[in-house]
Amino acid sequence: MKVVLAEDDRKLRSLLSQILRPMGGDIVFECGTQFEAITWLEGHHDGWDLAVVNLFLAEGNGFALLRHCETRSPAQKVVMISNYVREPVAARACEAGADAFFDKSSQMEDFIEYCLAVRQSLPPNHRV
Repeated sequence: MKVVLAEDDRKLRSLLSQILRPMGGDIVFECGTQFEAITWLEGHHDGWDLAVVNLFLAEGNGFALLRHCETRSPAQKVVMISNYVREPVAARACEAGADAFFDKSSQMEDFIEYCLAVRQSLPPNHRV
């Protein structure tokens, strides 16, 4: 499973990598800004299976990345994560194209389960 991480907190990005790698997540790109993520995605349309996107980035936000991912294949999933979970943020993220939204401070187990389900849904050659 090829994973893109767009998270401005380097420590959390490292933690997410440590969580995703053992479950078959190959981190193909990591960044902390909207511009970096969009630039990479434009050059690698089919180069990812799962994008993990923070709501607020060092420069920009996750909603801009969601708009950029509107033309992705149905197999490509985008997950938004944030500590800012006041309503209606989660609902708006899903309306804008996020496949799931997780609270970084309290829903990491749910996030892991979701990522495992994404990995299982991929063809066998994409899982490792």
